Amino acid sequence: MGCAPLPGSGNQQAPLPPAPQWERRWGAIATDGPNDALGVATDKRSKREASQIAMQDCKSKGGVSCKIDVAYDNQCAAVVVGDGGYNVGNAATVDIAVASGMKTCRDGGLTNCHAYYTACSLPVRIR
Repeated sequence: MGCAPLPGSGNQQAPLPPAPQWERRWGAIATDGPNDALGVATDKRSKREASQIAMQDCKSKGGVSCKIDVAYDNQCAAVVVGDGGYNVGNAATVDIAVASGMKTCRDGGLTNCHAYYTACSLPVRIR
């Protein structure tokens, strides 16, 4: 004879909680370099919404020929400027986005490189 728990003896495992569910969040950066206009959007539910808001923001700040430089989801972004130019990038963290932008700025021969704008649009737990 062997040992085994009796049915209904209370040795049942509790069910596992459901896995967390995450919802994407989008951000976008639009610029009009000649008019020094920067438009941004963060924490939006879609790429389209983020891009539209960034374009509107750019135009409201004097932009005439605004264009989307980057639309990103579940990441961070940075605008790095230097004397004579700028670049926009995105990465998993602000630090990585800034470091990449600083390298691009310096490698491009620009001086006085610095982070002008940073933001993140990270996923939101919905369950």
